[in-house]
Amino acid sequence: MKGSLCHELQTGLPAADVWEVYGSLLLGQLITHLLPDILSKVEVVDGDGGVGTVLLYTFPPGIVGLSYQREKFIKVDHENFVKEALIVEGGFLDLGFLSYLLRFEIINADQGSIIRSTVEYEVGDDGADTASLASTSILACVAEAITKHIKVQKSAEQTPKQAS
Repeated sequence: MKGSLCHELQTGLPAADVWEVYGSLLLGQLITHLLPDILSKVEVVDGDGGVGTVLLYTFPPGIVGLSYQREKFIKVDHENFVKEALIVEGGFLDLGFLSYLLRFEIINADQGSIIRSTVEYEVGDDGADTASLASTSILACVAEAITKHIKVQKSAEQTPKQAS
């Protein structure tokens, strides 16, 4: 059985600014800094952020059933602002999923951009209970935190320096 879930967040920011984070290794670094209760550590196992890059995520104690996961970037499209990562070990696979893919799309919109976070998963035919564990709630928290971070950074850059 296959399924998918999607979350969209209107950012009010230019798509290119959001992609600077989502399209690079900076995303993992910022998540550990901004949301340490969701992700405690990110290590680059292999690669430079492009297709084929493998990341090792370590989750903090208290996230039931998840201690770590390895993700492999299978698509990084800097032209269309799309990144796909496939969980290749641990994480949701340990919870019984046969496959679990994360897709991030940064879409130009009238009022800035939209972060579309999609989860595509597959479970066995008897995996209805497992499928119920699929969620975009963490991805929604990440999108909100990253958007807020970028806005704070842009605001700090635009604030005129006080003359002494």
